[in-house]
Amino acid sequence: MKQSSRTFVAVEIDEAVRRRAAELIKLLSQGTSDVRWVEPHNMHLTLKFLGEVPLGEIPRVCEAVRRGAEEVAPFSFAFIRAGAFPHPGRPRTLWLGSGDEEQSATTLYKAVDQRLRKLGFRSENRKFVPHLTIGRVRRGGPGLATLSRLLSEHAQFDAGTTAVREVTVFSSELSSDGPAYTPLGRAELGG
Repeated sequence: MKQSSRTFVAVEIDEAVRRRAAELIKLLSQGTSDVRWVEPHNMHLTLKFLGEVPLGEIPRVCEAVRRGAEEVAPFSFAFIRAGAFPHPGRPRTLWLGSGDEEQSATTLYKAVDQRLRKLGFRSENRKFVPHLTIGRVRRGGPGLATLSRLLSEHAQFDAGTTAVREVTVFSSELSSDGPAYTPLGRAELGG
């Protein structure tokens, strides 16, 4: 019997943003790079990846997320630019991000992170950059230059806005068909 759940905390995004992200994927996939594209139904804005969490701890995790979320007022998050980590010239992770609204998402991340630290979950060593992952480059090759060029051409891609009113704790099951996400708990923003 399963004793733990691969768990993360995220904001679900509006269907219109998912559709626009799929349009960007179609534009970027004209290149010949080896990219594993994220299925639109699996797209979300990750706040924190927790890893394997014992099943008995899930209620405490959900409560901590609820308490962190209630400290932050609902806000809108606009996905108005496309980019890549570590940078567009050498893309590994392809994403849609924001502009001015990053502060609200960062405030939400910090509130949730602070509550989860009290349960023993460590903070990230790197700065939180709110983004919607749309693809991961599997390996380089000659198509990487084309992908970088296409990414540059669509850097100002407007995928729309998501109303952020709640945070979801998810379980992630990995399989050969890709990941499957199951909500374990939801927490409404307060503020």
